[in-house]
Amino acid sequence: MNQEKTRNLPDVQSRFSPAHFKLTRVGVTGVKKLVSIQRPNKSSVLPLTVTLDLFVDLPATQKGSHMSRNLELVSEIIDENLKTPVPDLESFCEKTAALLLERHEYATFSEVKAEADYFLDVTYPTGQKGSEPYKLVAEARAKRNGELSKLIGVKVIGMTACPCAMEVIRKLETVGKHCPAPTHNQRNIGTLMIEVPKKTHLVDADDLIAIVEQSFSSPTYSILKRKDEAELVIQAHNKPRFVEDVVRSMLSAVLRKYKHLPDQVMVIARSESEESIHKHNAFAERVTTLGELRK
Repeated sequence: MNQEKTRNLPDVQSRFSPAHFKLTRVGVTGVKKLVSIQRPNKSSVLPLTVTLDLFVDLPATQKGSHMSRNLELVSEIIDENLKTPVPDLESFCEKTAALLLERHEYATFSEVKAEADYFLDVTYPTGQKGSEPYKLVAEARAKRNGELSKLIGVKVIGMTACPCAMEVIRKLETVGKHCPAPTHNQRNIGTLMIEVPKKTHLVDADDLIAIVEQSFSSPTYSILKRKDEAELVIQAHNKPRFVEDVVRSMLSAVLRKYKHLPDQVMVIARSESEESIHKHNAFAERVTTLGELRK
């Protein structure tokens, strides 16, 4: 199709909307791209398979958003990224969010969310070296007035042991004094996100992973021998945790770790336990700022 015919095609999205309601977020989800990361403290480039969600707001007067512009923009940024890697995933999101507003002249707000698999070197209880999977998450938001914000975070899978059942069993005196009381366990998904302010040190995802993992009753591993499996279960039972405990532990560790960050920095701490004896999950969350926590 030549350019003349393309110019003559109808622009349905730009037509007047018959229902006069502004939409908060319109865009595309589940866009998969390969993003190259060159972290300041690392010599090698880290390739990440990233799943992206890209949104802008839509005024009441416009029928639809030009969603193909989102995909064109990401492809252009990725082409550039292959030549010049970005320092971190949140910076990639921040740049994309700012450019979305340039492509969507009718929008006043843009948002980019990213999630990627991430592997971290660990030492298993056996002493064997290996790597374990985690999730990196990043978000960025831009406003027409020039405001930009970005967050970096992680999702970590661990284990929690229920304190409630443990105390009930201990009360019933069904176990010996030198053994931890039995209780039911949960697989817990802990999420921690921190806003990264401008003109400050980077927030390292590895540090966030350590904070979340230490907030569980115990971490989980891909490889466990029988003896190590037993010791891990005992470790978890010696440190029983509700989902509320996991969130509060993360918040306490964030305060200790990030004393240098300003009060307005946003913090999101979330814990969800996939229950073993119930058909529902347990959930706890705190969305706050460092200033509120410091009070």
